[in-house]
Amino acid sequence: MQSTNQKIKNAILNSFLDKNTFEQNDEYAAKLIANTKDETMYNRILDEVQHCKSFTFAVAFIESGILNSLKTVLKDLNVQGRILTSTYLYFNKPQMFRELLKLPNVEIRVYEQNHGKFHAKGYLFQHEGYQSALVGSSNFTAGALKVNKEWNLLFTSHNNGKLTEDIASEIEEQWKGASKLSPEWIDEYEKKYKIQNKPAIKVVSQSVDEDNSNYSIIKPNKMQKEALKNLQKLRLLRETKGLIISATGTGKTYLAALDVKNYNPKRFLFVAHREQILKKSLDSFHKVLGGDKKTNYGILSGNAKNTDAKYLFATVQTLSKAENLNQFKRDEFDYILIDEAHHVGSKIYGKLLDYFTPDFLLGMTATPERSDDKNIYELFDYNVPYEIRLQEALEEEMLVPFHYIGVSDYTYNGEVIDDNTNLKYLVSEERVKYVVEQSKYYGYDGDVLHGLVFVSRKEEADEIAKLLTKNGYPSQMLSGEDSQEQREQAIEKLKNGELTYLVTVDIFNEGIDIPFINQVIMMRKTESVIVFVQQLGRGLRKAQGKEYLTVIDFIGNYKNNYLIPVALTGDQSRTREGIREHVETGQIEGLSTINFELVAKKRILKQLRGKKNLFTLEIKKDYQELKRRLNKTPLIADFIKNNMVASQAILSILNKKGNYNDFLLKVDKDAAYSWENDYLDKTLTFITSEFLSGKRVHELLLLQKLLDNGVSSRSELEKLVVDNGSYCNDDVLDSVERILTLEYYKPKSYDDKNDKEKNKTEFAKLGGQALIEISNNKEYRFNKEISELLESDPGFKNLFVDVIKAGLLNARKYDKENTFTIEKRYTRSDVNRLLNWQRKIPAQSIGGYFIENGYCPIFVTYVKSNDIDDSIKYEDRFISNSKIHCYTKNGRKLGQGETLKMFAGVSEGTPKLTYLLFVKRSDAEDDDEFVYLGTGKVTADSLKQEYREIDKKGKLVNTPIVSYDLKLDTSISLARYRMLTEGSNE
Repeated sequence: MQSTNQKIKNAILNSFLDKNTFEQNDEYAAKLIANTKDETMYNRILDEVQHCKSFTFAVAFIESGILNSLKTVLKDLNVQGRILTSTYLYFNKPQMFRELLKLPNVEIRVYEQNHGKFHAKGYLFQHEGYQSALVGSSNFTAGALKVNKEWNLLFTSHNNGKLTEDIASEIEEQWKGASKLSPEWIDEYEKKYKIQNKPAIKVVSQSVDEDNSNYSIIKPNKMQKEALKNLQKLRLLRETKGLIISATGTGKTYLAALDVKNYNPKRFLFVAHREQILKKSLDSFHKVLGGDKKTNYGILSGNAKNTDAKYLFATVQTLSKAENLNQFKRDEFDYILIDEAHHVGSKIYGKLLDYFTPDFLLGMTATPERSDDKNIYELFDYNVPYEIRLQEALEEEMLVPFHYIGVSDYTYNGEVIDDNTNLKYLVSEERVKYVVEQSKYYGYDGDVLHGLVFVSRKEEADEIAKLLTKNGYPSQMLSGEDSQEQREQAIEKLKNGELTYLVTVDIFNEGIDIPFINQVIMMRKTESVIVFVQQLGRGLRKAQGKEYLTVIDFIGNYKNNYLIPVALTGDQSRTREGIREHVETGQIEGLSTINFELVAKKRILKQLRGKKNLFTLEIKKDYQELKRRLNKTPLIADFIKNNMVASQAILSILNKKGNYNDFLLKVDKDAAYSWENDYLDKTLTFITSEFLSGKRVHELLLLQKLLDNGVSSRSELEKLVVDNGSYCNDDVLDSVERILTLEYYKPKSYDDKNDKEKNKTEFAKLGGQALIEISNNKEYRFNKEISELLESDPGFKNLFVDVIKAGLLNARKYDKENTFTIEKRYTRSDVNRLLNWQRKIPAQSIGGYFIENGYCPIFVTYVKSNDIDDSIKYEDRFISNSKIHCYTKNGRKLGQGETLKMFAGVSEGTPKLTYLLFVKRSDAEDDDEFVYLGTGKVTADSLKQEYREIDKKGKLVNTPIVSYDLKLDTSISLARYRMLTEGSNE
């Protein structure tokens, strides 16, 4: 085994002299970090901090929001650090310096501007016996670390390396001349900062356009342009209703005003359920429409009775009263807009919709999903011309980024708060003090804290508001029982600093615009993704000077904790492994960050290993929601098109067995088909299990062709595949034929006359006859029974076609040009089929590897469960993110039997096999899929004969086994490497 020093030496020679000099070791190799999808400076720095003994940052500019990620890591680890920053250009805010003082075990110094222009961007990490450094263009800001095109060089050196010594020496020199950060220093700096950043006096032009319009300053953003275009298309199709779904804070009101400007109605009606919304919306419309006099705008509410305005803004409560409604003709308004349209299912809105007959009715909502049985989509004729969800809005920078921290909730007498905790513990002084500590530590953007606290019960909200006030944070409780006037007064107090927190229950999930909110605290269990997103959205609106939102979520032993990463990332796949990866890596697109403290992370991961069908309830809800939206029984392809529920999650309810009709029988029996034809059901199950995933497109293309034309040929199939841009050769075409004729599924002894009954049973599971028939001249047709079923049974055809469509949609996730896609998941059976093997080999026969047809796929379960027999508990382990140490099966001797075939040509440097690596973290994942990590080469000098003591019937037996190293052709991502080797087992 090479020493660390030797590995570093070889890596340096490879990186800077000749990449072929030594075997590459990516753990120590120099590389460029340029904020790609696979690796960002943000991920790399956090990883280095988590694995180093100490660190030093020398960086000119720092943003306070991104520091929360560092705070979370340092809170869980005992790592010493130093940060050297500057006052250069007065970029760094005083508040950021105060946040730096909160970092545990980190010494801070500031290189002041009067000493020179400090513009360094370097990160140095001390490990056991060596150092690593990142030097380049990235400051410690969210943009520079996550999304900007930056160039940073990562390299490693011995402790006595000249380059890192030079960097350390330069840091030390500047460190000595820098000021030690202290509260007093920050106070003095703040005075200078305010002078330097004093707003310039703006000269405002008094000239206006001839029509007094200021429309030119309200320009539609990218998504609004798309929505306006789609609304116009909808009306050209003579549709009279539409529903816009748009995340909170994404400009729904301006979008509506822009559409009204395009439409130019004779009279326009805007309906909302709160007067506060009317006033703000009226101002927004006037800004956009501009040319009309302000007198053309009026409000109809409990406090205003303007019924003659061209643009009328009315509360539903006032307008729906008979004496008010009857003042208007039924066709009075040619354009009516309903704000927060998910309320239109209520009786009070029903009065308006039954009375008025506009030429066009538009609804706007951030959350069309309802917990009752009202179908909002039906009321708008199922027309959704545009939809933008939270994650899309964040990526388009329509909202401020958020920095989410999942912390462990308060522990009382060793017990963590859960769904059944007594109220007195939820409102204890100790719990509130703990909340205050976390709020202080993770902070907020700006000079003044404006916070929202969400709790579950009114009594809890009232007591927590009192205790927060007692602890120096003036707070007020608000609930659904408070009047609109009381709410507005409280919001105004929060805005002007009289209050620090509003503690709320049952309100502020929607319809309230409080853009100045800079901290959201969640002290309740996650009931649903919808409510979580609504509450998160309260703080995401843009406001002048606001750069980000801090979200502190107190995670107890709640049964729905696993919904948190779903809500934060917008991942609708409903798969256990997908959610686990979000929790482990915390990765999210854009400038936002997600961080879980270790204990909180373990709580969520423990839930993911809980009950078998964890997402069943959510999948059923998604099914009902999509059914309401489409006004029909949704099919699998509909879920994929609408970015809801991955197909494998749907089948998880069936334990991955069966077909979509079986799913319907479980979630919506009335929508399911009733069949007596056993062959029909088996055929649907077969194509679902084999082709729905889209992991190979070839069979799908042929089946689609047969559906369209009834006949095809091998040459046409080859053309279809090539035109699709997919890999193609005779082996794969032969494999397609074997699979669709079911020859692939016949047992090895199929032709053995003494085993006919067994073979009939095995074959019968798949329907007992070939799916397609192949003529002598290689023409393909469905077998006679399928052809007749497709003609005579609409239900069968509907579900058969759906599997093909859904499979083709799923296929877009995979690399067309290669058999396998790195970082995608495959079962042993998938690998068997995709490698064009002659017959299907049972998973238990494949085990940890199998040699067939020139391939050797290797399957590694990294952490074995305790109940696995010691005889098969192999200790495979990663040596680095490009090399794994593996074992053969027991009883193998080097140079004998199976090993001759397995390692043929390795010693000569011309291996006869292609090795493919598939890994999963743990067999506790209750999942038979492995992540594909690429091809590799067995290194000749690693082959070693070993012996293991194995307990056989109470007797220890010395059993031979061969170990070897597999060097991957492509290094695995750092995030995947850490997740596999260090991921939580909770």
